[in-house]
Amino acid sequence: MTVQAKTAARTVALARPVSWVRGVLWITALVGAAAILMRLGLGLGRTTNLSDGRAWGLWIGFDLTAIALAGAGFTMGAVVKVFHRRRFAPLFRVAILAALIGYLSAATFVFLDLGLPWRIWHPILYQNLHSPLFEVSVCVMLYTTVLFLEFAEIVAEGRGWHRVHRWLSRVIIGVVIAGIVLSTMHQSSLGTTYVLPDWRLSPLWKTSWLPLLFFLTAVAGGLSLVIVLGNLIAGVYGRHVDQGMLAGLGEYAGWVLLVYAVLRLWTFVGTGGVRALGENGVLTFLFLLEIGGGVVFPLVVYLREDLRRRPSALRWAALAVVLGVVLYRFNVTWFGLAGWPYAPSWNEWACTFGIMAGGALFFDFALRYLPIYEG
Repeated sequence: MTVQAKTAARTVALARPVSWVRGVLWITALVGAAAILMRLGLGLGRTTNLSDGRAWGLWIGFDLTAIALAGAGFTMGAVVKVFHRRRFAPLFRVAILAALIGYLSAATFVFLDLGLPWRIWHPILYQNLHSPLFEVSVCVMLYTTVLFLEFAEIVAEGRGWHRVHRWLSRVIIGVVIAGIVLSTMHQSSLGTTYVLPDWRLSPLWKTSWLPLLFFLTAVAGGLSLVIVLGNLIAGVYGRHVDQGMLAGLGEYAGWVLLVYAVLRLWTFVGTGGVRALGENGVLTFLFLLEIGGGVVFPLVVYLREDLRRRPSALRWAALAVVLGVVLYRFNVTWFGLAGWPYAPSWNEWACTFGIMAGGALFFDFALRYLPIYEG
C-alpha cells in the first residue's frame, strides 16, 4: 500500500471519532456561551465564588496559562523569521494560529474577571505608568493586533486576495519583530504582578526572579506546544509531519528548559524553598509534580538525541512540558497563594470549558479551510 493510500485510509478511519469530538465541542461551547451571558447579566457575586479574600481564581490562572502557551507565536517567529531556520517554516503558521487563539481566550478570561467588564478598554485612556498591569494590558492589546495582522496574511492567501497578501507579505517581518519585543515585555511582566504580593506566596514559588522564570517557561512551553500540535496534525488530520523537525524543536526547548531549571534551583535554594518542603503536604506534592513531571522528565528526553528521535518519547515529553507550565502558573496564581478558601463555581467551570472548546473549534476550522500547515 502506498503512503497516499495509507494516509487516505487513516483519514477515513478517523473521520467518525473526530466528528463525534466536534459535536462534544459544539455542545460545550454553547453551554459556555450561556454561562458567559449569565455571568455578564448577574455579576461576579452571584455567579462566581470569588471574594475580597480571593479576588483572582480560576479565570486568572487560565488567563496566564493561555498567554504562556501562546508564546508559541513569538518563539516560532524568532526561530523562522529572524534566525532563518527555514526547516521549521511548515509549523510557523500553526504557531501563529495557536497564539491568536491563546490571546483571544486570555482576553475573554480577563473580560469575565472584571467587575465592570465594559471598562476593559480604560487602560488606553487612564494610564497608570507605575503599574505592571498597565504595561501588560497595553502590550497584550498591541500583540493581539500583531497576531491579527499575521493571521490576516494567511486568510488573504487562502481567499485569493492577492493585493492584500502581497502588502502583508512585505511588512510581515517588521510585524514579527514587533511581536517578539511586545511578547518579551509582557510575558515577564506577568511574573512581576506576583512579585509584588510575594508575602502571600509560598516559599516553594516565591522569588524576585519570577519575571524571567515566566518568560523562560513561555518559550519552552510555546515550543513544546508546537510539537504537541504537530503530532495532533499528523495523528488526527492525517498530514505528514517531519519528526526530525519536531525533534529539532525539542532540542531548542530543552536548552531553554535547562536554563530555567538551573535558575529555578538557584532561586529555590536562595529563598528558603528547601525549608518549606514538607510543611504543607498538598503544596509539596504539587511542587514535586511540577518539577519532576514538567521539568526533569522532559529535560532528559529533550537533551538526549536518541530519546528525542523517538516520536513517542518526544510526544510525551512535549505534553509534559505543556502540562508543567499549566501547573506552574496555577501554583503561582492559585494554589501557592495564601488567602480565603476558594473553589470555582459551576459557572466558572462552564465558562472556562466553553472558551476552551471555542478555541479548539476555531483551530479545527482554520486548519481545514486555510493554508495553515505547509508540510
